[in-house]
Amino acid sequence: MDYIPTIGLEVHAELDTNTKMFCGCKNDPDETKPNTNICPVCMAHPGTLPTINKMAVKHVMRIGRAIGGDASMKYSEFDRKSYFYPDIPKGYQISQYEYPFISNGELSGVKITRIHLEEDTARSSHSDGESLVDFNRAGVPLMELVTEPVIHDAITAGRFARELQRLLRTLGASNANLEKGEMRIEANVSVSKDKTLGTKVEIKNLNSFRSVERAIDFEIKRQIKVIEKGENLEQETRGWEERTQKTFRQRSKEGSADYRYFPEPDLPKMSLSEMKEFSPEVLDVELPELPWERRNRYKKDYQIKDDAIEYLIDSEAKATFFDAVASELEHNKKLVERATNYIVSDLAGWYAKNGGESYEHINPVHFAELIRMTVSGDVSSRGAKDILVHMVENGGDPKEIADKHGLLQERNEDALVLVVDTVLRANSDVADEYRSGKENALQYLIGQSMKESRGSGNPELLRKILIERIGNDSNI
Repeated sequence: MDYIPTIGLEVHAELDTNTKMFCGCKNDPDETKPNTNICPVCMAHPGTLPTINKMAVKHVMRIGRAIGGDASMKYSEFDRKSYFYPDIPKGYQISQYEYPFISNGELSGVKITRIHLEEDTARSSHSDGESLVDFNRAGVPLMELVTEPVIHDAITAGRFARELQRLLRTLGASNANLEKGEMRIEANVSVSKDKTLGTKVEIKNLNSFRSVERAIDFEIKRQIKVIEKGENLEQETRGWEERTQKTFRQRSKEGSADYRYFPEPDLPKMSLSEMKEFSPEVLDVELPELPWERRNRYKKDYQIKDDAIEYLIDSEAKATFFDAVASELEHNKKLVERATNYIVSDLAGWYAKNGGESYEHINPVHFAELIRMTVSGDVSSRGAKDILVHMVENGGDPKEIADKHGLLQERNEDALVLVVDTVLRANSDVADEYRSGKENALQYLIGQSMKESRGSGNPELLRKILIERIGNDSNI
């Protein structure tokens, strides 16, 4: 009988707020100078008292609303979770245990156990026998989402994590960049020959979706090998080594009793039902179009390819830009398809090379006009790429850019006839090859005509004129 893998995910995401979770220090994940955004509260100096960041709570409530979760409106509280690491300034973490803000819900077909709010730890670095701690991140609002153990393969786990990232970005709750540690994924993996759960192993801090999938696949195979040898699996925490593509032991896994949870005495108990801004009615009005809703709309309205849709809905900035361009193109499917190709290939390529992806400095009206120019043949595909680079880097109207840089294609048929006749007189032997059935000869003549016109001739118009003139060479 085959083994049945069972996987549950725990996902942490740093929330996008102006200040930290329990103090007024700036929440700036890009701060490079160590220990700049710190104060007596987040450094846990004696006599200091925390206060709750309302925006962080609202982010979690909106996420819960989006996934159909049950909000703890009547009663919720924070707890102390005790463990001792150098990157925990208090010697404990303020988190939630028995009364999380959100219970239940579902995302990408995976059932959710809970979503709660806590504070992030500091960052440790180790080199040349020296360990340093940067407390800028200590106290940053951190959402933790825990799934039910209902995932049975690595692909489903990766798909869920990607959809969660899209949701966080769409809601503006988190940038959720894995490479920056703004979103961290942990996988709990066990295998069994029946429906009972096997010994759970936790894989910590996976920092890419591919790592999530590969680590889970490796761990499933490793656990099966251990069992097949007749050995016992240990409930433990393991890390993932990207270089070797293997998990490795870190420590034995703690249970909830090890953390000695108890209610945080310095923070008040909360009844969110008393705050109008957290009511379901208000949250529903504030929710934007969610990733799965947008995905279905793009499929229905434009029949865009699935991989292009996934790219477009990856961030609110991209989707908003695309919607504005599609509106300017009056939702014409042919034009929107061309626009999609330029966004997911040329524009994406520029951002991949130069960084950014803000889309704020590209005028969707100008972008839509460039698409019309490519479809009408006013510019070549090569010229359109050059114009797009100018637009991204400097802004501007595509017609003006094309005119200034000589990128407009000649569409005057009388002028192009003169070009074609010159080429045919110089290449009469190639024209004869085309007459004899060699189709490649026509491409050569089109290329020579483009060269003769210094790149300004419209290729389709040149093709049409060449076929006509070769068929009636008495005029040449």
